Amino acid sequence: MRLRIFPALLSIAFAACAADTRVAPGTAAVPDSARYGGTLVIGAGTDIGDIDPLTWNVQNALYMQEAVLFTPLIAYDSALTPVPRLARSWEVNADTTLLTFHLRDDVWWQDGVRTSAYDVKFTYDLLRNPKTGYIYSGLWTFYGEAEAADSFTFRIRLRPHAEFMDVWRTLAPVPEHVLRGVPPERLAGHPFGTRQPVGNGPFRFVSRRVGQEWVFEANPRWPRELGGRPYADRLVYRVVPEPATLLTELETGAVDLYPGMPPQFAPRVRASTRARLVDFPDLSYEHIIWNTRRPPFNDPRVRRAMTRAIDREGLVRAVRDGYARVATSTVSPELWMHDPAAGAGMGYDTAAARRLLAEAGFADRDGDGVLEAADGRPLRFTLKVPHGNQERRDLAEIVQSELRKVGVAMELREVEFNTLIAQISNPRDRDFDAVIVGWKPEFKLDDSDLYACSKRDQPLTWSGYCDPEADRLMDSVQVVADRAAALPLWKRYQALIARDQPVTLLYFSNRLVGVSRRVQDVHLDARGDWVGIDRWWITPGMR
Repeated sequence: MRLRIFPALLSIAFAACAADTRVAPGTAAVPDSARYGGTLVIGAGTDIGDIDPLTWNVQNALYMQEAVLFTPLIAYDSALTPVPRLARSWEVNADTTLLTFHLRDDVWWQDGVRTSAYDVKFTYDLLRNPKTGYIYSGLWTFYGEAEAADSFTFRIRLRPHAEFMDVWRTLAPVPEHVLRGVPPERLAGHPFGTRQPVGNGPFRFVSRRVGQEWVFEANPRWPRELGGRPYADRLVYRVVPEPATLLTELETGAVDLYPGMPPQFAPRVRASTRARLVDFPDLSYEHIIWNTRRPPFNDPRVRRAMTRAIDREGLVRAVRDGYARVATSTVSPELWMHDPAAGAGMGYDTAAARRLLAEAGFADRDGDGVLEAADGRPLRFTLKVPHGNQERRDLAEIVQSELRKVGVAMELREVEFNTLIAQISNPRDRDFDAVIVGWKPEFKLDDSDLYACSKRDQPLTWSGYCDPEADRLMDSVQVVADRAAALPLWKRYQALIARDQPVTLLYFSNRLVGVSRRVQDVHLDARGDWVGIDRWWITPGMR
């Protein structure tokens, strides 16, 4: 039986981008042969510390794996229909317990070795090994034993579950011949991911300067059926920590893409003759993570008070210039399972925040304006944000001011991004009280890596939240494929998170991307900032 897939379960409203579609004059008539050449430059505020598909920990690393350096088995087209990448075709048996992939035989690692099903099996075994610390391990709960039946046939057992193809978009196989013999616990930080990756994607690795840039070149052996050699000769990922400097580089042509641009720059880019703005709804959200392992955030009343003390509508206006929607659950309004009633009782209300703090035993016992516990300890904590991220610093400063109004003393501390991720992800020592970070879930939404009791010792369970009922619901929604049956479970789950507030959800951002007008055929949506980058081309005469 051929593949049975349920694209409706992946539904997301890919509204037309609010983008300036003007292009350089005459580009519509440029023949394919004239589109080759030049260097594309992506500007970003932070470096990618590890590009290994098994040990990455930042979103741009995933984009780079999917679109640049590696080849996942499948991809999504703009309608979220699975399309071939490394897998030429696939089928599932009648009861959805055996999935078989037939791989291409013309995808090569950049050192000249052919990519095979043995690489897929090797990668799958590593991601299942807890010592690897694979960030998306929770997505593979329903998969079992696998085999490479031959060089280009990969079979895997699975339990029937919703959206079973989605996970194959997120996994890019790694080369067995390069990493065989490396202990799983030593993959993180290994030169393969940090200094000398060997990829099999449309671009090949050339060099890296830590904290400055990654450089890639077009892969001339990239299969014609997948698009063939990229149009650009080279691709540079340039680190520019200062947002204003990055904007200037976009306007002057030093960079071609500014993903995640702050909204205050939008009017300037819209008016630019050198760049254009792409604006689209994203699944990403900003949130404050409370370390529930530590007091006072081990008390849900305190966490609820924090949320009620923050004017999130005001944050959207002040920090995003309206390019966002207040988040009331981890489920984006773009997804079918979103419950608009979730978090209805968690709106801005400073009086309610004070009552909750009083119920938790806090009062201003010495008249200094800061609440104290019964033992005299002040209600004081440190909120960490990534250094150089102006949006999150702005958020933190507003939160600091608003919490001060209800008697909470908050210290703001900026920490270098990769150091901060290490601090909040280390299961042995979660070195933080609270932190503002963003999160972008996959289309197959599964919060278990973030909130499941069984994963409290895994890297992504930052908050330490644990509730058996939430666990049951997170498990249930993954196996119920029928929307009508799954929706009540999703609603109950969202209600539990709203009740317990392990995080304060701030907003779902619209993604703003500045694009140089010299670059053509850039069509972006919630699949990622670099979708189709191998088919982007630079206007002749502007290279």
